[in-house]
Amino acid sequence: MSTEQKNKNDLMQMIASLHDVKSYQELSWEGSFADYLKIVQKNPKVADTAFKRLYDMILTYGFEEYTEYKKKITHYKFFEDPIDGGKDALYGLDLPLMKLVNVFRSAAMRYGTEKRILLLHGPVGGAKSTIVRLLKKGLESYSKTPDGALYAFIWDKGALEDKGLIFGSAQEIPCPVHEDPLHLIPFELRSKILHEINVNLSVEQRVMIEGDLCPSCRYIYKELVKHYHGDWTKIIDHVKVRRVILSEKDRVGIGTFQPKDEKNQDSTELTGDINYRKIAEYGSDSDPRAFNFDGEFNIANRGMIEFVEVLKLDVAFLYDLLGASQEHKVKPKKFAQTDIDEVIIGHTNEAEYNKLLSNEYMEALRDRTVKIDVPYITKLHEEVKVYEKDYGPHRVSGKHIAPHTIEMAAMWAILTRLEEPKKANLTLMQKLKLYDGKTLPGFTEDNVKELRKEARREGLEGISPRYIQDKVSNALVSDIAGGCVNPFMVINELESGLKHHSLIKNEEQKKHYRELLALVKEEYEDVVKNEVQRAISADEEAISRLCANYVDNLKAYTQKEKVKNPYTGQYEEPDERLMRSIEEKIDIPESRKDDFRREIMNYIGALSIDGKKFDYRTNERLHKALELKLFEDQKDSIKLTSLVSSVVDKDTQEKIDVVKSRLIKNYGYCETCATDVLNFVASIFARGDIKEKRQPQN
Repeated sequence: MSTEQKNKNDLMQMIASLHDVKSYQELSWEGSFADYLKIVQKNPKVADTAFKRLYDMILTYGFEEYTEYKKKITHYKFFEDPIDGGKDALYGLDLPLMKLVNVFRSAAMRYGTEKRILLLHGPVGGAKSTIVRLLKKGLESYSKTPDGALYAFIWDKGALEDKGLIFGSAQEIPCPVHEDPLHLIPFELRSKILHEINVNLSVEQRVMIEGDLCPSCRYIYKELVKHYHGDWTKIIDHVKVRRVILSEKDRVGIGTFQPKDEKNQDSTELTGDINYRKIAEYGSDSDPRAFNFDGEFNIANRGMIEFVEVLKLDVAFLYDLLGASQEHKVKPKKFAQTDIDEVIIGHTNEAEYNKLLSNEYMEALRDRTVKIDVPYITKLHEEVKVYEKDYGPHRVSGKHIAPHTIEMAAMWAILTRLEEPKKANLTLMQKLKLYDGKTLPGFTEDNVKELRKEARREGLEGISPRYIQDKVSNALVSDIAGGCVNPFMVINELESGLKHHSLIKNEEQKKHYRELLALVKEEYEDVVKNEVQRAISADEEAISRLCANYVDNLKAYTQKEKVKNPYTGQYEEPDERLMRSIEEKIDIPESRKDDFRREIMNYIGALSIDGKKFDYRTNERLHKALELKLFEDQKDSIKLTSLVSSVVDKDTQEKIDVVKSRLIKNYGYCETCATDVLNFVASIFARGDIKEKRQPQN
């Protein structure tokens, strides 16, 4: 046997071993109507409504509750896309998603929202389609589980002498809308049967039978009633119940409707159309057997239907939509109204929604619509996650993306979506940081809550994530990038793309966006300066010694004692110059130094009471101050600014190489971007030195 043939056989064996025959058999279950009644009694969830099934599916994956700005928010883990390994995961949208799930919950309990059209409204690229795609995917997966199981039925001719041609030429006729087999129970018997099923069930678990058979099934049922002279038990012998797996590709339980050119689209796409080939067999276009009940409303029964850009639909389609939402009925051509049970969810952008509001003929639609706003993300760390999903190390091969590249692009995107703060003492960049969970002196949770409340349009305008993704992609494939893409390459792409951006309305807006890019550049300078400073002062032992020295002097100062000099053995006054040189690094003014020192001593005391040892790393402000002090003490010995002159002695080069290795090891830089960032920071310090020299003497 050849090696190639052996490999093929191995692959075939692997496929055979992975194929779950038992699972397939469970999903292909078939039985009688009596068998189905036993299943309903054992597991009432099989007869759930579409909204109840969708809500239960989301809850299956669990949820977490947290408090943000004194408001309790629920994070549903389903929206992390556990089904597909996070491929369609949603970030920063917990609040709108919580509102959406609350609507599902209300509809599942039949409180009224089950008679509404759910409308996701927001700017382009705001994840509206992703939300619907996730829900579809979730329903498909859930229908394969025991909890999400649902069943439909087919009519089987069996041994019937079909003189009346009830079945025509077919041996089996499946229900075209895969409706619940419980619809086969006559109306006059339903209350007694339901009482028997629900006798030991809670209110939420109780089974209800809503609606009647579809026209196709109703025709067969009536003809069989005539044939068997009303003997229901014989009629039901022609029924086979089968398990249904929801699938958009197979057009079972999940439908999608998208507006097209008015000339090439009519409402039969929603409700079905005549099968002209079968008219010859059945003799009339009003015979349900000669009609294809395969419109999107029909095939989406028991699941959900998505309306893409729903408000672009022609008015004729909207009439069908009104009846489907409020009455749960659709009207196929030449047939009675057909009962449906499905979640109707559409999405639209703001321009189309404003058109709806201004159209007085659309009042009925507005009245039947529950609008859920899906804005852009306004939290930096959540926006970063969106791009890391596409440009993480697992996706980008052959090129390195320098630290902070994605962060800076995301920062600019967020800034374009924020409204200018009305508080005079707050900048737009500070507002961004507050929204991202950072703390600023003088700002409390109540202040942030107030900021969000007063900015009503925030997140509904600004730069789309798609624009950022396009420009990051351009930078990645650019010849300039070489083996590494840095923030300036991406920022240049973002800026040059503004000239041709189709959604930017005027020059004033372009100018504003360029100014925001300048803000991002300033922020990047500060970030990399601090990073290089930390890399230079990354000697843990030196920081620990400096901290111990500071704390000893601090303790003596607050307790009005003297400090023992370790070299001379003499007791001396606390070293005020040392303490101030550290405190000034984090802008502690002379007037507030006593407050800060007491704060640190109280912090150390509280840890001591709990039996914990003080570690400078646990206090962010002190940690930063110590690093900056150590950097100041060491920067002259490293002579970073000598990089700019290209004249570097051997001793300095060795020290710079140590800093570079720390940047690579601790901060995610590669050789190229570590060298670039050191040169960049060196140029910043060189500019600073020049400014100092040029300052006029007093």
